[in-house]
Amino acid sequence: MHTLIFATNNQHKVAEIQSLVGQDFNIIPLKEAGIDIDIPEPHDSLQENATEKANTIFQLTQQNCFSEDTGLEIDFLKGAPGVKSARYAGEGRDFQANIDKVLMHLGNSESRAAQFRTVICLVWGKENETKQTYYFEGICKGHIAFAMQGEKGFGYDPIFIPDGSTKSFAQMSMEEKNVYSHRQKAVTQLFEFLRSQ
Repeated sequence: MHTLIFATNNQHKVAEIQSLVGQDFNIIPLKEAGIDIDIPEPHDSLQENATEKANTIFQLTQQNCFSEDTGLEIDFLKGAPGVKSARYAGEGRDFQANIDKVLMHLGNSESRAAQFRTVICLVWGKENETKQTYYFEGICKGHIAFAMQGEKGFGYDPIFIPDGSTKSFAQMSMEEKNVYSHRQKAVTQLFEFLRSQ
């Protein structure tokens, strides 16, 4: 079994990814790896933020690791909240406040097309090899509901309805969500690559 450090302390993300990869890989969040830092996300793109996180953890541990950055991109809001998704309503990462702000900005507009986009950065190398950096991207298109629906999931899940479904992510089981999930698409690419190594 391969062990990979995942540059996050978000247990929801860890559980989601572990559910996708099964028993082939052991995903270790930062806390389990003995790392207690808040890595800044100062950049204007998901890829740059993911790279910052992965490189920071690799420099600390010298171990294979990956990170991801995910944004909700809403057409009517010109791609916002995007890279600022976690802090859309302020530095407190209050997702209820973030959801309220999105719904306020959209108002009664019928133009509610949106997508979730995940970028994964992997820093990887076999023993005695130079480490390489790889990127994987997953997109889930959908639209923003007029009100919150469902109690499951996290983040913007209660207001995002993926194309092909009438349910929000927060109304879905993990298995249902994985059928559509942006993170699932990126993670699938990541682990297909790792299994080929």
